[in-house]
Order: sequence, then structure tokens, then C-alpha cells
Amino acid sequence: MSRIVSTASEALAGVVKVPSDKSISHRSVIFGAIADGVTQVSNLLEGEDVLATVSAFRDMGVEIEGPEQGEARIAGVGSSGLKAAGRELDLGNSGTSMRLLTGLLAGQHFDSRLTGDASLRRRPMNRVVVPLQEMGARVETVDGRPPLDIYGVDTLKGIRYHLPVASAQVKSAILLAGLYAHGRTTVIEPTSTRDHTERMLSGFAGASWDRKGPVASDAAVVLSGQSLTIPGDISSAAFFLVAASLRRNSDLLLPGVGINPTRCAVLDILKLMGADIQVSRERVESNEPVCDLRVRSAALHGIDIPAEFVANAIDEFPVIAVAAAGASGITRIRGASELRVKESDRIAAVVQGLQQLGVDAVEYPDGMDITGGSFVSGSVDSFGDHRIAMAFAVAGCIGEGSVEIREADNIRTSFPDFVPLMNSAGLSLEEIS
Repeated sequence: MSRIVSTASEALAGVVKVPSDKSISHRSVIFGAIADGVTQVSNLLEGEDVLATVSAFRDMGVEIEGPEQGEARIAGVGSSGLKAAGRELDLGNSGTSMRLLTGLLAGQHFDSRLTGDASLRRRPMNRVVVPLQEMGARVETVDGRPPLDIYGVDTLKGIRYHLPVASAQVKSAILLAGLYAHGRTTVIEPTSTRDHTERMLSGFAGASWDRKGPVASDAAVVLSGQSLTIPGDISSAAFFLVAASLRRNSDLLLPGVGINPTRCAVLDILKLMGADIQVSRERVESNEPVCDLRVRSAALHGIDIPAEFVANAIDEFPVIAVAAAGASGITRIRGASELRVKESDRIAAVVQGLQQLGVDAVEYPDGMDITGGSFVSGSVDSFGDHRIAMAFAVAGCIGEGSVEIREADNIRTSFPDFVPLMNSAGLSLEEIS
């Protein structure tokens, strides 16, 4: 088990290529596997979560070359070409893999069992399972948690489903199941969530997919192999944006970052806090908006984070909390109860970690209050959560003394080169086995 020690750093400067988008990487493998023909993917994230998805499809008979230096070739087997794996599919720590594959496998003719590590086996799955069962799927859980047993069915039925809680993973699982359902499957969201699945469906299905009105899918959709380039991950970029904002005299350029409008609320939040972030060279690549981000140091101040930004910045809140701790005044976060059911209880983990570093932080059922101030030396627990570990590594760069983050191995799930890449930008991180 490794740990990271983060100490006060100099200014951040230079040009940094952030890791590829994890959410889009997962979906490129899934759609490439069930499409007709070959899908060529460039800049695929080679983190443990995405590799778990790759491994699962190999076990189900899909030929995948790579990924090697981000390049992968997926020989699609078509919508009905997947085969029973013959063993349980171990998805490691990847909740995205678990939820999306549950939707996809719910419509197959063969049985499957999905499992994962201890952390993933604690995560709730009924929000996915309940609508799938409404479609006629046969899915069994262990008290609503993995492992999941998914039994083959002849066909599913299309449904019109109102999401009780905004969730891109649940939406995507239902849409994937809809590709195997009789009739149209429609998902109504309480608020817009990341739309990578819809964008990818549009690319793979072309004119055979109509995305007017509420999001929908049906078995008439025909998927064809594509050539895709995965943009940089805005969630990974957020660690650099916060570190450079807080560290004096910083000036950092992050080229090729995805700015999907359902993902970039972190930019809006940081700008409201006074961050100096410039967007340039906006373009569209593989149906996703991309840009270059330049961030320079700025004096941040506390805000009440607008409710409309919460769903589309949910993965960035651990490092947003660090930005709040380094800002002046109080930052209030509410309406973020979804943070309780991530890889860890991120509300509790963030508040506990900040308190251990001398920051005034108060926990609420759906959020937290953070009073900005200086950090002191201390040791914090990541609770096996990659985003908690990386957020507190950023905290160390502006603290007095050093911050030790325990259980840092989990960072490899989404950001394999976190330590060397952050150090190349000017941070001072040491990984200790």
C-alpha cells in the first residue's frame, strides 16, 4: 500500500497534457465492442478502471488490440455477438463499468456475474437494477449491492423512465438496455447530466438515432465502427486548475481538454470564486467539444455554490473543497448528497481530512461548509478513493509543512501518472511504497 507526501511547492508553470477522459474512454470500448466493424480509438485512458472494461469485453469474446500508448483497435462483434464469459467479470473499483455493463448485459441471452473490489461491493446498485427489472431484466443483488447476477432473457421491453436522482450512469445503463428492448426506451432527467452516451450513440448510429426530445434508444439503432480521439479529462484537469489558482505566480496551459457543457461546471464554480481561467481554441473532436485551458494564480473567495452546478461538477467536489479551504471566507455546498455514494462517502472524507489539516469544515447531510484559511501538516486517509487522495495532494502544495495521504494506490484507477505529471508542473509530491 503506497502513500503520498505532498509539501509546499513553487509556482506551477508550463504546458501539461492531462489524462484522457475516463467516462468517454469507457463508452468508446463499450460501443466499439457491440458495433459492426472496427473501432479505432486514440488517446484512450489506460487507467485501471478503463482496463477493467477492456478485460470484461475480451472475456466476452471481443478482440481488442492494445491499448498501447493510448491506441486501441476494437473488432466489434455487433449487437448480438457477445458471448458468455465463463467466469465472473471482476471490474475492480470501477462503478462506471459495473453500472453500464449491467444495462448492456441485461438484454443478452446468456448469464453473467459482475463483481469488484471491496469498495465497489459496498456501492448501491438498486438505482440501476430497479428500472432494468421494470424492463423485464432478471438481475439479483446482495442487499442492493454487488456482486450482481444477471440472467439471460429473450427480450426486454421499452419503458419511459423518470430518473428519481440525476445520474449519468443510471441513464446510460437504461439506454444500453434499450438497444435490446422491444419498443422505445425513454429516460427523463430531473436535471441534465453528462451526455457522453448520447453523443457516442449519435456518432456510432448516425442517422438511425433520433435524439430530439427526451433521451431515448431502441433496438432499431444500428451501430457502426468509428475512429475516435478521446479528449483530456476535465475532472483530471481540475486538480491542476485548483493548484495553479492557489499557488502564487502560477501560469499553466492545459491543451486539449474536453469541455462538454454537462461536465464543465467546475470551471463556472472556480470562476465564481475568482479564478483566472481562459478558454481558447474551442473545437469539436469525435462529437465532443474540446479547448485549451490557461490558468493563472488568483485570490479566491468563498461562495454559496449554485444548486444548478452541483450535478455537473459532482466528481470535482473533493478538489473544489480544497480550493474553498484555500480561499477567503466561507464556501457552502448543498444538494450534493450523491457524494455520499461514490467510491467513499466523499462528504465525510473531505470534512474529516480538512479538519485534520486545521481547516474549519462542517459536515451536513447533503454538503459542507468550509471556512478558508491556512493548512497545517497532517496525515489524511483517502478511504480508498482516488479523488480524495489527489485532492489532498493538491492541499499539500499550499500548506505549512507536509501532508501525508494514506492509501494512494487507488489513484491508478483514473490517473496513472498523477505524481510525475503533477511534479512536472511544479508540485512537490513523493510516492512511498
